[in-house]
Amino acid sequence: MDAGAWVSVSALAVAVLLSELLRRAAARSLRGVAGALALEAASTFQLCCCTHELKLLGNAGLMEPAYGLTLGYAVTVVHLLSFRGASCNPCGVVERACRGTCRGSAALALVAGQFGAALAARYAAASVWSLGLAEHHVQQGRFGFRCFDPLGGTVLEAAAVELACAFAVQTAALHIHKVDDKLRVHVIAALITALAYAGGNISGAVFNPVLAFSINFPCSGHTYLDYCFIYWLGPALGVAGCILLFEKILPFLSGRNSAGREVGAHKHKSH
Repeated sequence: MDAGAWVSVSALAVAVLLSELLRRAAARSLRGVAGALALEAASTFQLCCCTHELKLLGNAGLMEPAYGLTLGYAVTVVHLLSFRGASCNPCGVVERACRGTCRGSAALALVAGQFGAALAARYAAASVWSLGLAEHHVQQGRFGFRCFDPLGGTVLEAAAVELACAFAVQTAALHIHKVDDKLRVHVIAALITALAYAGGNISGAVFNPVLAFSINFPCSGHTYLDYCFIYWLGPALGVAGCILLFEKILPFLSGRNSAGREVGAHKHKSH
């Protein structure tokens, strides 16, 4: 890898270590909603900081695609192992609230903490780049740390990609218990990496409203409402559609089919 790529890898490691220190400090001193809020904030900060750096590294073209995918997969594995139950995604918090496992006030606090951490990560990334530790950091600084149109397709195409990606990840989350414990993290990480590769050229394949708020909402090229439609409504509909399909529609159809078979068997015995 290029020397600049190693600078980015070092920045990723620092972000993870800093976030881990925050998580451990919170685990020792905070409980209840405050502890959960600190966990979500620290983990969301880590996710967004690392994604900022990975996005910049990809745009700079300092790594071949195979190395970039490998690094993305490895970072995703680190995220999944270190988050300790944090969702880092408003859709996950809303799902918990709808299922009754999280109070409404607590859910609002967690989502607010996620967006606060996402905003902090945006400024933290810009601060690191301002140090000029690598050429691609210097180049980004010349643009005033702005980003440009993240879409490679139309607004509807991008929203469809975000919806499909969120649907796929939620489907995996609902069925991951069927996979051996040791393989679960790797299955999810491989899926996320594959989706990012497949849909990245159209929408960036973010499928996380708070992550998109950090890395894509500052970008020029489309309106704020366009980004809300793509990166907020798209993933929300994907998650909701997945839950509706697997927890409502399919069980209902399965129940009707079972009832139909029982009625048929009863009629057959009667004759």
